[in-house]
Amino acid sequence: MVERNNTRYILRTAILLLLAFSCLALYVVYLQVWEADRLAEHPLNRRAALAEDSVLRGSILDRKGEVLALSPNVGERRYPYGRIMAPVTGYLDDTIGSTGIEAYKGAELSGHSRLLGRLGPLAQIFSSARGDDVYLTLDAALQETAYEALGERRGAVVMLDAESGAVLVLASRPSFDPSDVQAQWDSLRQDKESPLVNRALQGLYPPGSTIKPLILDAALENGVTNSKEVFDCTGALKVGDSVIHESHGAVHGRIDVEHALIESCNTTFGSLALRLGGKKLADAFRRFGFEETAQGELAEAAAHLPDFASLGQGDTAQIGIGQSTLLVTPLHMALLAAAFANDGVVMKPYMVERVVTPNGITLEQHRSEKWFEATTAARASLIHGFMEEVVQEGTGTAAALRGVRVAGKTGTAENSGEDHAWFIGSAEIKGRKVAFAILVENSGGGGTEAAPIARKLLEKLQDD
Repeated sequence: MVERNNTRYILRTAILLLLAFSCLALYVVYLQVWEADRLAEHPLNRRAALAEDSVLRGSILDRKGEVLALSPNVGERRYPYGRIMAPVTGYLDDTIGSTGIEAYKGAELSGHSRLLGRLGPLAQIFSSARGDDVYLTLDAALQETAYEALGERRGAVVMLDAESGAVLVLASRPSFDPSDVQAQWDSLRQDKESPLVNRALQGLYPPGSTIKPLILDAALENGVTNSKEVFDCTGALKVGDSVIHESHGAVHGRIDVEHALIESCNTTFGSLALRLGGKKLADAFRRFGFEETAQGELAEAAAHLPDFASLGQGDTAQIGIGQSTLLVTPLHMALLAAAFANDGVVMKPYMVERVVTPNGITLEQHRSEKWFEATTAARASLIHGFMEEVVQEGTGTAAALRGVRVAGKTGTAENSGEDHAWFIGSAEIKGRKVAFAILVENSGGGGTEAAPIARKLLEKLQDD
């Protein structure tokens, strides 16, 4: 009897131990598979940081293999493009941390990719004395052109492939020297010019007249106008106690919606916004993705949208010309332009193309992904055609380039200081559709200050 009880006791104990071991094994698998990314990025996880002491950090390269960041020696980091690429590469420092691609792909660059992390102890078999290389979609030559075109002015330039979402240019000025951030830290943080802010992703600005293609799309979609309707522009639109004026005192007279966009007629678009009302305006901004933000390596600031349900008549009309409390990023305005260039479809923007090990194995390869459908192909084609006329004969002629179909929309956005200059648009060069947004702070008119930058970028693309 005693022997039988002992046997049962041993059996129960063995079963309990087996169950406990199984639970532990399952938990380990859970941590390594489902929680690996979160744990790798946890601030208390020092694995990646400690790796810097023993592993030669991988390089960051552009789409053509141009080196943007490299480590000639362990613990040393160089940035050949300096300020030009700083908003993209970010910086790396033992004391103040890291930003940009240096932060987003820090584990991979230091030789501890998330993929290998999921292997647990087996990862040691595949570990290397050198980190992985990260290839970006950016074009370093185009980035340099954009940065230099901004000159000494504050602003941002975004250019992307409309059909894939690949970001080709992500320039912001003023910038900083990523190789010497710690020494400059106090002055950089206190600088009123905010050089540490990536204006392309985190800058929020009133879009001004660059929002008018969206307003026109909403008006056509909801049937509050049609392509043949003629408006009477007297130079001013009185809405309650406020008045919307045309730029430079212009009076357009009788004008259809096509020429209203070409000439950027404020009274027409203020009237269209009033016809739409808050609910339909809200739906239009939702369709064009302004309630969403790009994530991952493109840490975009959320747009500031008004409370459409409580808008008064004056603010509603102001939304029609890109004013009131509406604030957007240059990245999202490039995506707006891309929607009209790409048959109404917006692809998810991305900047990391692939991650490659020191021995040439591709660990990650990006696949383009549809983000949302903003409008129909028919309306996109119609409005894109109007935007081509903006460049051919309207306010955007400074962006025209012989032999290239360029579409665009200028914008002059009022704010507390001098007006911001905008130009958004697209072009097809060498079989590639590109979309772009250019923002120059406190510089005046979009047609004179921003559109010429677009032309310089397109000329560079044409020459490459």
